[in-house]
Amino acid sequence: MLREIKQDIEKALIELLEIANLKERDLFVVGCSSSEVAGHKIGSASSIEIGEAIFSAIHPILKERGIYLAAQCCEHLNRALILEEAAANFYRYPEVNVVPQPSAGGSFATAAFRGLENPVAVETIQAKAGIDIGDTLIGMHLAPVAVPVRVSIRSIGQANLVCAKTRRKLIGGVRAQYDEKD
Repeated sequence: MLREIKQDIEKALIELLEIANLKERDLFVVGCSSSEVAGHKIGSASSIEIGEAIFSAIHPILKERGIYLAAQCCEHLNRALILEEAAANFYRYPEVNVVPQPSAGGSFATAAFRGLENPVAVETIQAKAGIDIGDTLIGMHLAPVAVPVRVSIRSIGQANLVCAKTRRKLIGGVRAQYDEKD
């Protein structure tokens, strides 16, 4: 099961990255309910094995591209985010003091805290794209304007999969012209 989960998330991530047009140092948010992946109600059966499998599939792909991962914690930590200290410093996000655990933060955020080189927690970000595994509500951490992206993978394990990228706001009204590369 873990091998299939890793293969599916890698495929979905690569498809999203091809569409999202991210650059080095952009932020990519991931929300993940390992309970939902395993077929249980969100927050009811956290699995560190699933959290670690998903982290180990996502992190190397983003790191290779120079994209910062932001791992969203669960509602018990007010959906704080775990990211590399370098990312927090680059974006000037103030750090908060918390260490996620499977039952308070979630297994994916716990895996990220253990797997990142210099992990820190912050309260909020504005990511350029993201993946929501199990309806964890990553939208609060996406920059305006969020655009849903359909990839060939619709679920990870038993969890719903939703992908999004962002685009610049269109301003100016009927006379305005826009750069079509967004």
